[in-house]
Amino acid sequence: VAADEGILHASGSGMPPVTKDYCIIYNSKWAPLPKTLDNATYRTLENLTSTVLCSSAEVPSGLMKDKAVVVMTGNCTFLEKARIAQSLGAKMLLIASKSRLSAISDNKTDFEDVTLPIALIRYNDIVDMQLVLGNEVNVTMYSPPLPEFDYSMVVIFLIAVFTVALGGYWSGVAELENLKAVASPGERETQWKKEENVTFTPVTVILFVVICCVMLLLLYFFYKWLVYVIISVFCLASAMSLYNCLAALIGQIPFGQCRITCSNKTIEVRLIFLAIFCIAAAVVWAVFRNEDRWAWILQDILGVAFCLNFIKTLKMPNFMSCVILLGLLLLYDVFFVFITPFITKNGASIMVEVAAGLFGNSEKLPVVIRVPRLEHSASTLCVLPFSLLGFGDIIVPGLLVAYCRRFDVQTRSSSVYYISCTIAYAVGMVLTFIVLALMKMGQPALLYLVPCTLITSALVAWRRKEMKKFWKGSSYQVGWRP
Repeated sequence: VAADEGILHASGSGMPPVTKDYCIIYNSKWAPLPKTLDNATYRTLENLTSTVLCSSAEVPSGLMKDKAVVVMTGNCTFLEKARIAQSLGAKMLLIASKSRLSAISDNKTDFEDVTLPIALIRYNDIVDMQLVLGNEVNVTMYSPPLPEFDYSMVVIFLIAVFTVALGGYWSGVAELENLKAVASPGERETQWKKEENVTFTPVTVILFVVICCVMLLLLYFFYKWLVYVIISVFCLASAMSLYNCLAALIGQIPFGQCRITCSNKTIEVRLIFLAIFCIAAAVVWAVFRNEDRWAWILQDILGVAFCLNFIKTLKMPNFMSCVILLGLLLLYDVFFVFITPFITKNGASIMVEVAAGLFGNSEKLPVVIRVPRLEHSASTLCVLPFSLLGFGDIIVPGLLVAYCRRFDVQTRSSSVYYISCTIAYAVGMVLTFIVLALMKMGQPALLYLVPCTLITSALVAWRRKEMKKFWKGSSYQVGWRP
Protein backbone atom coordinates (compact mmCIF):
# COMPACT_ATOMS: atom_id res chain seq x y z
CA VAL A 1 0.00 0.00 0.00
CA ALA A 2 1.38 3.42 -0.96
CA ALA A 3 -0.08 6.90 -1.25
CA ASP A 4 1.91 9.61 -3.01
CA GLU A 5 0.63 13.10 -3.70
CA GLY A 6 0.92 14.53 -7.18
CA ILE A 7 -0.40 17.32 -9.37
CA LEU A 8 -2.67 17.09 -12.41
CA HIS A 9 -1.86 20.11 -14.56
CA ALA A 10 -4.80 20.86 -16.87
CA SER A 11 -4.79 23.32 -19.77
CA GLY A 12 -7.78 24.61 -21.72
CA SER A 13 -7.91 25.17 -25.46
CA GLY A 14 -8.51 28.94 -25.34
CA MET A 15 -6.03 31.69 -26.25
CA PRO A 16 -4.19 32.33 -24.10
CA PRO A 17 -4.77 28.90 -22.56
CA VAL A 18 -6.20 28.84 -19.05
CA THR A 19 -4.45 26.38 -16.74
CA LYS A 20 -5.30 24.95 -13.35
CA ASP A 21 -3.75 22.38 -11.00
CA TYR A 22 -5.58 19.60 -9.15
CA CYS A 23 -4.59 17.15 -6.46
CA ILE A 24 -4.06 13.48 -7.37
CA ILE A 25 -3.07 10.42 -5.35
CA TYR A 26 -0.91 7.81 -7.06
CA ASN A 27 1.35 4.86 -6.23
CA SER A 28 4.97 5.62 -7.11
CA LYS A 29 5.85 1.90 -6.96
CA TRP A 30 3.53 1.21 -9.88
CA ALA A 31 4.52 4.06 -12.20
CA PRO A 32 6.63 7.01 -11.02
CA LEU A 33 5.70 10.51 -12.20
CA PRO A 34 8.09 13.20 -13.49
CA LYS A 35 9.45 15.60 -10.86
CA THR A 36 8.96 18.71 -12.98
CA LEU A 37 6.38 19.97 -15.43
CA ASP A 38 9.05 20.38 -18.12
CA ASN A 39 9.58 16.61 -18.27
CA ALA A 40 5.87 15.75 -18.38
CA THR A 41 3.95 14.72 -21.51
CA TYR A 42 0.53 16.24 -22.23
CA ARG A 43 -2.44 14.11 -23.28
CA THR A 44 -5.95 15.02 -24.41
CA LEU A 45 -8.44 14.25 -21.66
CA GLU A 46 -11.36 11.94 -22.50
CA ASN A 47 -14.11 12.28 -19.91
CA LEU A 48 -15.72 8.87 -19.40
CA THR A 49 -17.14 9.44 -15.92
CA SER A 50 -20.37 7.87 -17.13
CA THR A 51 -18.61 4.49 -16.94
CA VAL A 52 -16.58 2.57 -14.36
CA LEU A 53 -14.52 0.73 -17.02
CA CYS A 54 -14.83 -2.75 -15.58
CA SER A 55 -15.26 -4.15 -19.11
CA SER A 56 -13.78 -3.15 -22.47
CA ALA A 57 -17.29 -3.35 -23.93
CA GLU A 58 -18.30 -0.21 -21.99
CA VAL A 59 -16.52 2.15 -24.41
CA PRO A 60 -16.37 2.35 -28.24
CA SER A 61 -13.24 1.05 -29.94
CA GLY A 62 -10.54 3.67 -30.58
CA LEU A 63 -12.03 6.30 -28.26
CA MET A 64 -9.16 6.06 -25.76
CA LYS A 65 -6.19 5.78 -28.12
CA ASP A 66 -3.25 7.98 -27.03
CA LYS A 67 -5.45 9.86 -24.55
CA ALA A 68 -5.73 10.47 -20.82
CA VAL A 69 -8.96 8.85 -19.65
CA VAL A 70 -11.01 9.59 -16.54
CA VAL A 71 -13.53 7.01 -15.27
CA MET A 72 -15.43 6.46 -12.03
CA THR A 73 -14.60 4.08 -9.21
CA GLY A 74 -16.56 0.83 -9.34
CA ASN A 75 -16.66 -2.83 -8.34
CA CYS A 76 -13.40 -3.71 -10.13
CA THR A 77 -9.93 -2.80 -8.88
CA PHE A 78 -7.75 0.07 -10.06
CA LEU A 79 -5.35 -2.25 -11.87
CA GLU A 80 -8.19 -4.07 -13.62
CA LYS A 81 -9.36 -0.72 -14.98
CA ALA A 82 -5.78 0.14 -15.94
CA ARG A 83 -5.30 -3.13 -17.86
CA ILE A 84 -8.50 -2.49 -19.86
CA ALA A 85 -7.55 1.15 -20.52
CA GLN A 86 -4.04 0.15 -21.62
CA SER A 87 -5.37 -2.53 -23.97
CA LEU A 88 -7.60 0.11 -25.59
CA GLY A 89 -4.65 2.43 -26.21
CA ALA A 90 -4.95 4.88 -23.29
CA LYS A 91 -1.72 6.55 -22.08
CA MET A 92 -2.95 7.80 -18.72
CA LEU A 93 -5.76 6.72 -16.37
CA LEU A 94 -7.56 8.96 -13.88
CA ILE A 95 -10.10 7.39 -11.52
CA ALA A 96 -12.63 9.87 -10.14
CA SER A 97 -13.89 9.37 -6.60
CA LYS A 98 -16.87 11.07 -4.96
CA SER A 99 -15.56 10.15 -1.52
CA ARG A 100 -12.35 11.15 0.24
CA LEU A 101 -9.10 10.38 -1.60
CA SER A 102 -7.24 7.46 -0.03
CA ALA A 103 -4.22 5.26 -0.71
CA ILE A 104 -4.17 3.31 -3.99
CA SER A 105 -3.63 -0.36 -3.15
CA ASP A 106 -3.75 -3.59 -5.13
CA ASN A 107 -1.69 -6.70 -5.86
CA LYS A 108 0.67 -5.45 -8.57
CA THR A 109 2.32 -8.87 -9.06
CA ASP A 110 -0.77 -10.03 -10.96
CA PHE A 111 -0.58 -7.00 -13.27
CA GLU A 112 3.08 -6.73 -14.24
CA ASP A 113 2.05 -5.89 -17.81
CA VAL A 114 0.27 -2.68 -16.68
CA THR A 115 2.65 0.27 -17.17
CA LEU A 116 0.48 3.34 -17.76
CA PRO A 117 0.28 5.99 -14.96
CA ILE A 118 -2.74 5.63 -12.66
CA ALA A 119 -4.04 8.32 -10.30
CA LEU A 120 -7.05 8.96 -8.08
CA ILE A 121 -8.75 12.35 -8.39
CA ARG A 122 -11.80 13.98 -6.81
CA TYR A 123 -14.93 13.85 -8.96
CA ASN A 124 -15.68 17.47 -7.99
CA ASP A 125 -12.34 18.46 -9.55
CA ILE A 126 -13.36 16.88 -12.85
CA VAL A 127 -16.59 18.88 -12.76
CA ASP A 128 -14.65 22.04 -11.92
CA MET A 129 -12.23 21.32 -14.77
CA GLN A 130 -15.07 21.25 -17.29
CA LEU A 131 -16.58 24.46 -15.92
CA VAL A 132 -13.30 26.40 -15.84
CA LEU A 133 -11.40 24.97 -18.84
CA GLY A 134 -14.15 23.70 -21.12
CA ASN A 135 -14.61 20.31 -22.77
CA GLU A 136 -11.30 20.28 -24.70
CA VAL A 137 -8.60 19.86 -22.05
CA ASN A 138 -5.00 18.67 -22.15
CA VAL A 139 -3.58 17.22 -18.97
CA THR A 140 -0.34 15.90 -17.57
CA MET A 141 0.76 14.52 -14.21
CA TYR A 142 3.87 15.26 -12.19
CA SER A 143 5.00 15.12 -8.57
CA PRO A 144 7.38 17.90 -7.47
CA PRO A 145 9.51 17.25 -4.38
CA LEU A 146 8.37 18.74 -1.09
CA PRO A 147 10.05 22.07 -0.25
CA GLU A 148 12.41 21.96 2.72
CA PHE A 149 10.88 25.11 4.17
CA ASP A 150 7.87 27.25 3.35
CA TYR A 151 8.39 30.97 3.87
CA SER A 152 4.79 31.41 5.01
CA MET A 153 6.17 30.17 8.34
CA VAL A 154 8.05 33.47 8.66
CA VAL A 155 4.75 35.37 8.43
CA ILE A 156 3.18 33.00 10.98
CA PHE A 157 6.17 33.59 13.28
CA LEU A 158 5.90 37.37 13.06
CA ILE A 159 2.13 37.35 13.68
CA ALA A 160 2.46 35.02 16.69
CA VAL A 161 5.35 36.86 18.38
CA PHE A 162 3.75 40.26 17.72
CA THR A 163 0.43 39.12 19.21
CA VAL A 164 2.01 37.59 22.31
CA ALA A 165 4.27 40.60 22.91
CA LEU A 166 1.49 43.16 22.38
CA GLY A 167 -1.01 41.17 24.45
CA GLY A 168 1.45 40.93 27.35
CA TYR A 169 2.29 44.63 27.12
CA TRP A 170 -1.41 45.60 27.06
CA SER A 171 -2.03 43.46 30.14
CA GLY A 172 0.82 45.29 31.89
CA VAL A 173 -0.67 48.69 31.01
CA ALA A 174 -4.01 47.59 32.47
CA GLU A 175 -2.24 46.34 35.62
CA LEU A 176 -0.43 49.66 36.06
CA GLU A 177 -3.70 51.59 35.77
CA ASN A 178 -5.31 49.25 38.27
CA LEU A 179 -2.48 49.68 40.80
CA LYS A 180 -2.62 53.46 40.45
CA ALA A 181 -6.36 53.34 41.09
CA VAL A 182 -5.86 51.21 44.20
CA ALA A 183 -3.28 53.69 45.48
CA SER A 184 -5.58 56.66 44.74
CA PRO A 185 -8.97 56.30 46.51
CA GLY A 186 -10.52 58.95 44.27
CA GLU A 187 -9.89 56.83 41.16
CA ARG A 188 -10.62 53.44 42.73
CA GLU A 189 -14.35 53.30 42.09
CA THR A 190 -13.95 54.47 38.49
CA GLN A 191 -11.24 51.89 37.84
CA TRP A 192 -13.27 49.03 39.31
CA LYS A 193 -16.09 49.90 36.94
CA LYS A 194 -13.67 49.74 34.02
CA GLU A 195 -12.04 46.51 35.21
CA GLU A 196 -13.13 43.63 32.98
CA ASN A 197 -10.52 41.03 33.85
CA VAL A 198 -11.25 37.41 34.78
CA THR A 199 -8.80 35.73 37.14
CA PHE A 200 -8.02 32.01 36.88
CA THR A 201 -7.58 29.92 40.00
CA PRO A 202 -6.02 26.42 40.02
CA VAL A 203 -9.53 24.91 40.21
CA THR A 204 -10.84 26.93 37.27
CA VAL A 205 -7.67 26.07 35.33
CA ILE A 206 -8.38 22.34 35.68
CA LEU A 207 -12.05 22.92 34.79
CA PHE A 208 -10.99 24.90 31.71
CA VAL A 209 -8.76 22.05 30.46
CA VAL A 210 -11.55 19.50 31.02
CA ILE A 211 -13.91 21.68 28.99
CA CYS A 212 -11.31 21.85 26.19
CA CYS A 213 -11.09 18.04 26.11
CA VAL A 214 -14.86 17.60 26.05
CA MET A 215 -15.28 20.24 23.35
CA LEU A 216 -12.66 18.64 21.12
CA LEU A 217 -14.30 15.22 21.44
CA LEU A 218 -17.73 16.69 20.69
CA LEU A 219 -16.30 18.37 17.59
CA TYR A 220 -14.77 15.08 16.47
CA PHE A 221 -18.06 13.19 16.69
CA PHE A 222 -20.50 15.98 15.76
CA TYR A 223 -18.34 18.19 13.56
CA LYS A 224 -20.83 18.95 10.80
CA TRP A 225 -23.25 20.52 13.29
CA LEU A 226 -20.96 22.09 15.87
CA VAL A 227 -18.72 23.75 13.28
CA TYR A 228 -21.46 26.32 12.64
CA VAL A 229 -21.81 26.95 16.36
CA ILE A 230 -18.07 27.65 16.57
CA ILE A 231 -18.27 29.94 13.52
CA SER A 232 -21.12 31.90 15.15
CA VAL A 233 -19.28 32.19 18.46
CA PHE A 234 -16.11 33.31 16.66
CA CYS A 235 -17.98 36.04 14.78
CA LEU A 236 -19.46 37.40 18.02
CA ALA A 237 -16.28 37.09 20.09
CA SER A 238 -13.96 38.46 17.39
CA ALA A 239 -16.22 41.46 16.72
CA MET A 240 -16.22 42.30 20.44
CA SER A 241 -12.45 41.73 20.65
CA LEU A 242 -11.76 43.93 17.62
CA TYR A 243 -13.91 46.64 19.18
CA ASN A 244 -12.02 46.44 22.49
CA CYS A 245 -8.64 46.59 20.75
CA LEU A 246 -9.52 49.53 18.50
CA ALA A 247 -11.42 51.36 21.26
CA ALA A 248 -8.26 51.25 23.38
CA LEU A 249 -6.37 52.94 20.53
CA ILE A 250 -9.09 55.46 19.78
CA GLY A 251 -9.23 56.37 23.47
CA GLN A 252 -5.71 57.76 23.14
CA ILE A 253 -6.76 60.19 20.38
CA PRO A 254 -7.87 63.54 21.84
CA PHE A 255 -10.03 64.45 18.83
CA GLY A 256 -13.56 63.60 17.74
CA GLN A 257 -14.95 63.11 21.24
CA CYS A 258 -18.48 64.25 20.36
CA ARG A 259 -21.03 62.52 22.61
CA ILE A 260 -24.73 61.80 22.49
CA THR A 261 -27.04 61.14 25.43
CA CYS A 262 -29.59 58.34 25.49
CA SER A 263 -31.50 57.07 28.56
CA ASN A 264 -29.27 59.07 30.91
CA LYS A 265 -26.17 57.48 29.38
CA THR A 266 -23.59 59.20 27.22
CA ILE A 267 -21.53 57.56 24.53
CA GLU A 268 -19.02 58.85 22.03
CA VAL A 269 -20.27 58.94 18.44
CA ARG A 270 -16.98 57.54 17.14
CA LEU A 271 -17.45 54.45 19.30
CA ILE A 272 -20.84 53.84 17.70
CA PHE A 273 -19.26 53.91 14.24
CA LEU A 274 -16.47 51.68 15.54
CA ALA A 275 -18.99 49.10 16.77
CA ILE A 276 -20.74 49.12 13.37
CA PHE A 277 -17.38 48.66 11.63
CA CYS A 278 -16.39 45.70 13.84
CA ILE A 279 -19.74 43.96 13.38
CA ALA A 280 -19.52 44.51 9.62
CA ALA A 281 -16.00 43.01 9.52
CA ALA A 282 -17.20 39.85 11.29
CA VAL A 283 -20.26 39.56 9.03
CA VAL A 284 -18.17 39.98 5.86
CA TRP A 285 -15.82 37.24 7.03
CA ALA A 286 -18.77 34.93 7.84
CA VAL A 287 -20.26 35.41 4.37
CA PHE A 288 -16.98 35.03 2.43
CA ARG A 289 -15.09 32.73 4.83
CA ASN A 290 -14.48 30.08 2.13
CA GLU A 291 -12.95 32.57 -0.30
CA ASP A 292 -9.31 31.48 -0.13
CA ARG A 293 -7.89 34.43 -2.07
CA TRP A 294 -8.45 37.10 0.61
CA ALA A 295 -10.74 35.89 3.43
CA TRP A 296 -7.70 34.56 5.32
CA ILE A 297 -6.51 38.16 5.82
CA LEU A 298 -9.76 39.12 7.54
CA GLN A 299 -9.73 35.91 9.59
CA ASP A 300 -6.19 36.64 10.75
CA ILE A 301 -7.07 40.22 11.75
CA LEU A 302 -10.10 39.03 13.70
CA GLY A 303 -8.05 36.17 15.17
CA VAL A 304 -5.24 38.46 16.33
CA ALA A 305 -7.81 40.77 17.95
CA PHE A 306 -9.43 37.77 19.66
CA CYS A 307 -6.08 36.55 21.02
CA LEU A 308 -5.06 40.03 22.18
CA ASN A 309 -8.31 40.58 24.02
CA PHE A 310 -8.15 37.10 25.58
CA ILE A 311 -4.58 37.58 26.81
CA LYS A 312 -5.38 41.00 28.26
CA THR A 313 -8.69 39.99 29.86
CA LEU A 314 -7.79 36.62 31.39
CA LYS A 315 -5.42 37.08 34.34
CA MET A 316 -3.24 34.36 35.80
CA PRO A 317 -2.91 35.14 39.55
CA ASN A 318 0.48 33.48 40.05
CA PHE A 319 3.16 31.34 38.45
CA MET A 320 1.70 28.23 40.06
CA SER A 321 -1.52 28.63 38.06
CA CYS A 322 0.56 29.23 34.91
CA VAL A 323 2.45 25.97 35.49
CA ILE A 324 -0.77 24.03 36.01
CA LEU A 325 -2.49 25.53 32.95
CA LEU A 326 0.44 25.24 30.56
CA GLY A 327 1.40 21.78 31.84
CA LEU A 328 -2.10 20.35 31.47
CA LEU A 329 -2.60 21.89 28.03
CA LEU A 330 0.77 20.50 26.96
CA LEU A 331 -0.43 17.01 27.90
CA TYR A 332 -3.75 17.72 26.17
CA ASP A 333 -1.98 18.80 22.98
CA VAL A 334 0.43 15.85 22.89
CA PHE A 335 -2.29 13.31 23.67
CA PHE A 336 -4.70 14.46 20.96
CA VAL A 337 -1.93 14.78 18.34
CA PHE A 338 0.37 11.82 19.01
CA ILE A 339 -1.63 9.31 21.10
CA THR A 340 -5.08 9.38 19.50
CA PRO A 341 -3.85 7.90 16.15
CA PHE A 342 -3.44 4.62 18.08
CA ILE A 343 -7.09 4.82 19.21
CA THR A 344 -9.08 6.07 16.20
CA LYS A 345 -10.27 3.62 13.56
CA ASN A 346 -8.60 5.40 10.65
CA GLY A 347 -5.34 5.97 12.55
CA ALA A 348 -5.66 9.75 12.30
CA SER A 349 -4.97 12.33 14.98
CA ILE A 350 -8.15 13.80 16.47
CA MET A 351 -6.53 17.22 16.78
CA VAL A 352 -5.31 17.29 13.18
CA GLU A 353 -8.60 15.93 11.83
CA VAL A 354 -10.67 18.57 13.64
CA ALA A 355 -8.29 21.42 12.71
CA ALA A 356 -8.20 20.41 9.02
CA GLY A 357 -11.96 19.91 8.71
CA LEU A 358 -13.18 16.45 9.60
CA PHE A 359 -13.58 13.97 6.71
CA GLY A 360 -12.86 16.61 4.08
CA ASN A 361 -15.64 18.92 5.29
CA SER A 362 -15.53 22.20 3.36
CA GLU A 363 -16.26 24.17 6.54
CA LYS A 364 -13.14 24.74 8.62
CA LEU A 365 -12.95 25.83 12.25
CA PRO A 366 -11.95 29.52 12.50
CA VAL A 367 -9.59 28.90 15.41
CA VAL A 368 -6.30 29.27 13.52
CA ILE A 369 -4.08 31.91 11.99
CA ARG A 370 -3.90 31.11 8.26
CA VAL A 371 -1.23 32.18 5.77
CA PRO A 372 -1.15 30.81 2.19
CA ARG A 373 1.82 28.57 1.49
CA LEU A 374 4.34 30.34 -0.70
CA GLU A 375 6.09 27.22 -2.03
CA HIS A 376 4.20 25.32 -4.76
CA SER A 377 3.90 21.58 -4.06
CA ALA A 378 1.45 18.70 -4.26
CA SER A 379 0.99 18.91 -0.50
CA THR A 380 -0.37 22.44 -0.94
CA LEU A 381 -3.14 21.13 -3.18
CA CYS A 382 -3.84 17.82 -1.46
CA VAL A 383 -3.50 18.51 2.24
CA LEU A 384 -3.54 22.15 3.28
CA PRO A 385 -3.02 25.19 1.03
CA PHE A 386 -2.30 27.22 4.16
CA SER A 387 0.22 27.18 6.97
CA LEU A 388 -1.73 27.11 10.23
CA LEU A 389 -1.14 28.09 13.84
CA GLY A 390 -3.89 27.50 16.38
CA PHE A 391 -5.11 30.33 18.60
CA GLY A 392 -4.20 28.18 21.60
CA ASP A 393 -0.54 28.25 20.60
CA ILE A 394 -0.68 32.04 20.95
CA ILE A 395 -3.08 32.47 23.86
CA VAL A 396 -1.72 29.82 26.26
CA PRO A 397 1.93 30.99 26.29
CA GLY A 398 0.60 34.56 25.96
CA LEU A 399 -1.10 34.25 29.37
CA LEU A 400 2.31 33.48 30.91
CA VAL A 401 3.90 36.42 29.07
CA ALA A 402 1.09 38.65 30.36
CA TYR A 403 1.66 37.41 33.92
CA CYS A 404 5.38 38.17 33.57
CA ARG A 405 4.56 41.68 32.36
CA ARG A 406 2.19 42.30 35.28
CA PHE A 407 4.80 40.95 37.71
CA ASP A 408 7.31 43.40 36.23
CA VAL A 409 4.85 46.23 36.85
CA GLN A 410 4.13 45.08 40.40
CA THR A 411 7.82 44.73 41.32
CA ARG A 412 9.18 47.50 39.07
CA SER A 413 11.69 45.06 37.58
CA SER A 414 12.36 46.90 34.29
CA SER A 415 10.44 44.37 32.12
CA VAL A 416 13.08 41.66 32.60
CA TYR A 417 10.48 38.89 33.04
CA TYR A 418 8.37 40.13 30.12
CA ILE A 419 11.26 40.45 27.68
CA SER A 420 12.81 37.12 28.70
CA CYS A 421 9.52 35.22 28.33
CA THR A 422 8.74 36.86 24.97
CA ILE A 423 12.18 35.90 23.63
CA ALA A 424 11.66 32.37 24.98
CA TYR A 425 8.35 32.20 23.09
CA ALA A 426 10.10 33.26 19.87
CA VAL A 427 12.78 30.60 20.43
CA GLY A 428 10.06 28.00 21.02
CA MET A 429 8.37 28.97 17.74
CA VAL A 430 11.65 28.63 15.84
CA LEU A 431 12.22 25.21 17.44
CA THR A 432 8.70 24.18 16.40
CA PHE A 433 9.38 25.14 12.77
CA ILE A 434 12.71 23.30 12.74
CA VAL A 435 11.10 20.08 13.99
CA LEU A 436 8.23 20.58 11.54
CA ALA A 437 10.67 20.88 8.62
CA LEU A 438 12.64 17.82 9.73
CA MET A 439 9.70 15.52 10.48
CA LYS A 440 7.41 16.67 7.62
CA MET A 441 4.32 16.32 9.81
CA GLY A 442 2.12 18.52 11.99
CA GLN A 443 3.50 19.27 15.45
CA PRO A 444 1.83 20.19 18.75
CA ALA A 445 3.48 23.59 19.13
CA LEU A 446 2.90 23.64 22.89
CA LEU A 447 5.35 20.74 23.16
CA TYR A 448 8.11 23.26 22.45
CA LEU A 449 6.55 26.56 23.56
CA VAL A 450 5.59 25.48 27.07
CA PRO A 451 9.04 24.22 28.20
CA CYS A 452 10.79 27.24 26.65
CA THR A 453 8.58 29.83 28.36
CA LEU A 454 8.12 28.08 31.72
CA ILE A 455 11.79 27.18 32.17
CA THR A 456 12.97 30.64 31.12
CA SER A 457 10.56 32.42 33.50
CA ALA A 458 11.54 30.14 36.38
CA LEU A 459 15.27 30.66 35.73
CA VAL A 460 14.85 34.45 35.71
CA ALA A 461 12.94 34.33 39.01
CA TRP A 462 15.53 32.01 40.54
CA ARG A 463 18.43 34.13 39.33
CA ARG A 464 16.82 37.27 40.80
CA LYS A 465 15.98 35.43 44.05
CA GLU A 466 12.27 36.20 43.58
CA MET A 467 10.94 32.69 43.05
CA LYS A 468 8.72 32.76 46.17
CA LYS A 469 7.10 36.04 45.11
CA PHE A 470 6.87 34.91 41.48
CA TRP A 471 5.26 31.60 42.50
CA LYS A 472 2.68 33.12 44.85
CA GLY A 473 1.85 36.06 42.65
CA SER A 474 -0.14 39.15 43.56
CA SER A 475 -0.80 38.51 47.25
CA TYR A 476 2.01 40.89 48.26
CA GLN A 477 1.20 43.83 45.97
CA VAL A 478 -1.07 45.73 48.41
CA GLY A 479 1.84 47.89 49.46
CA TRP A 480 2.52 49.13 45.92
CA ARG A 481 2.91 52.90 45.61
CA PRO A 482 3.12 55.06 42.48
